[in-house]
Amino acid sequence: MEGRPVSVFELTDADRAAAAAHVRRATAEAAQTGLPAGTSARPVTRAAVIGAGTMGGGIAMAFAHAGIPVWLIDADARGLEAGLARIRAHYAQSVQRGRLAAAEVDERMARIHGTLALRDAADADLFVEAVFEDLPLKQRLFRELDAVARPGAILATNTSGLDIDAIASVTGRPQDVAGAHFFSPAHVMRLLEVVRTGRTADDVIATLMGLGPRLGKVAVLARVYPGFIGNALFRQYNREAHFLVEDGALPHEVDAALTRFGYAMGIFAVHDMAGNDVGYPTRKAQMATRDPARRWNDLIMALVEQGRLGQKSGRGWYRYDSGDRTPRRDPELEAFIVGYAADRGIVRRAIGEQEILERCLYGMVNEGARLLELGIAQRPGDIDVVYLTGYGFPAAQGGPMFMADRIGLPVVAERVKALHAELGAWWTPAPLLLQLAGEGRTFAQWQAARQG
Repeated sequence: MEGRPVSVFELTDADRAAAAAHVRRATAEAAQTGLPAGTSARPVTRAAVIGAGTMGGGIAMAFAHAGIPVWLIDADARGLEAGLARIRAHYAQSVQRGRLAAAEVDERMARIHGTLALRDAADADLFVEAVFEDLPLKQRLFRELDAVARPGAILATNTSGLDIDAIASVTGRPQDVAGAHFFSPAHVMRLLEVVRTGRTADDVIATLMGLGPRLGKVAVLARVYPGFIGNALFRQYNREAHFLVEDGALPHEVDAALTRFGYAMGIFAVHDMAGNDVGYPTRKAQMATRDPARRWNDLIMALVEQGRLGQKSGRGWYRYDSGDRTPRRDPELEAFIVGYAADRGIVRRAIGEQEILERCLYGMVNEGARLLELGIAQRPGDIDVVYLTGYGFPAAQGGPMFMADRIGLPVVAERVKALHAELGAWWTPAPLLLQLAGEGRTFAQWQAARQG
C-alpha cells in the first residue's frame, strides 16, 4: 500500500534468513529434555487409543503409519464403527489421489484393531486417552485404566489443557501418567506436546519425546499449566481478535491484517473452517465460574446459537456460496456485530492494522514470557516451535518469541504496559518481559545466560 508507514512487523531478506536459521536451531534444541544422562525409554511395541472420534482415529492412524499395532477403543459400538469408517474413507481418498498404494492401506488397516473393551488392550505398552474434554470423565477413565493396564504401561492423556496432575491423582501409578497432546488432524499435524506432571517418571518423558519422531512429529516438552504452551498463548490471540471485532474492526479486517503478517488464513476464516461450535459446550460450562470483574467475549457463542457454524452451515463470520468455501463478507453478520457491541455499551471506533497485530501478537509474547518464568516451557525457542508446527505461525517471522526479540523487547513491553492501562487485567505485564526490556536484553540472551 503506497504511502503506508513501514510496520515493525514487516521483514527484510536478512530478517527472513535469520528466522530460518533460528527455526532450524530451535527445532533441534526442542528434543533436548534436560533428563539425566543415560535415561532410557520404555519400549512401545503395542499402543491403545481410547476414543474413536476424529482425534482418536487420527492418533490411531499415526501409530499405524509408524508400524505400531494399535487398539482403537470406544465405549459405543456406533461410535467405534463410525471411527473405523472415517479411517477407511481417508485411506480410500489417499489411494485415489495416488498418495498410498492399496497394499500399504491394507497393511495399515491390519494394524488397527477396534474394540469396545479396555481389557482387550491390557498388554499395550502405551495408552492414549482421547475422549471428550471433561475432567470427571477423564478421571473415571483413568481409574479404569489403572485397573486394566499392565504394570509399567504409560497412561497418556490427549487433553488440550486440563490439569493432568488431577487426572494422575486418581491412579495408583501417577509416575506413569503424562500428557501426549496431539493436534488435529493427528495423522497430519507435526506437533506433539509432551506434558510432564509433578510426578511423571523420567523414563516416561524419554519415551514420549522419543515417540514423536517415530510418529513423524516434533515433540516439545511442557509442564502442567492451563493450555500448556500452545493453547495458553492461543487464548491471548483468540481473545484479542474477538475483542477487536467488538471494539470496531470487522472480521475481514482482522483476517486481512493477519494474512499480510504471514498467516495462511485469518482467525475468523479458521473458525469458520473448523466449525464455530467446536468447544461450545466447554465455553458454556465455564461461564458459571468466570471472574465477573474481567471482560469476556461470548460473540462466537451468539453466532453458534444463531446457527452460524461456519462453512458447514453456509454462514458464520462470513457467508459461503453453495459448493464454494471462499469466505465472503456478510452484511447481516456485520450489522449483528454492531448491534451486539451497542447492547454492551461498547463505542466502536476505526482500528488500524498496527493495533490489530499488536493486540493479537503481543499478548502471546507476554504469556510466553510468563511460561518461561514459571518453567512451563524450557526455552523461548520451544514456544516458537510449538507455534510454527501446531498453530500456523508464519515461518518467516520465526515464532512469537523470536519476532519479539527482533522488534525489541523494550518496544513490546511499552506497548503491553499501555494496553494494560487501557484494557485491564488480561494485559498484566509478565515480570520477565519487563525485566528483560529494562535490561535491554532479549529472550535469546536470557536463554544463553541460563545455559551458560
